[in-house]
Amino acid sequence: MIDADGFRANVGIVICNKMGQIFWARRYGQHSWQFPQGGIDFGEKPIEAAYRELHEEVGIERSSVELLSENINWEKYDIPLNRRRTHFLSKKFKGQKQKWFLFKLIENVDISFKNDPAEEFDDYRWASYWEPLELIISFKKTVYQNTLKFFEPIYKETFK
Repeated sequence: MIDADGFRANVGIVICNKMGQIFWARRYGQHSWQFPQGGIDFGEKPIEAAYRELHEEVGIERSSVELLSENINWEKYDIPLNRRRTHFLSKKFKGQKQKWFLFKLIENVDISFKNDPAEEFDDYRWASYWEPLELIISFKKTVYQNTLKFFEPIYKETFK
């Protein structure tokens, strides 16, 4: 779903483990890391897309997480022109608008990338809450900063 301004509707997912660390995934065959994210299908609600992406991208079932928060804002970023040419989907839109969700694992899970036909990730690790801001690609940094700031009060309350 691409809006009139050229932004593709998307969800972003922050997953916390029981120790308050957050899930950080490495892009397949690259040295870049990010939170899971993915497009919203036509007629799909953002929360349903988030649960679907959790399963597809990292193998986490809905029953294994608790929804802690949803960002009330749509966060947007432009994809740089030189990056649009390298990805078939991004030739069709100028950027992404994302609805972000914060989940907490309620049981131990095995992370799996086998459900993702796009093979988006090939590794993961658990990071401290603010660490992604130091490592995320520059054009997504403001979105990550806004998202983590928005979730910070519920995160602190949950992991105090």
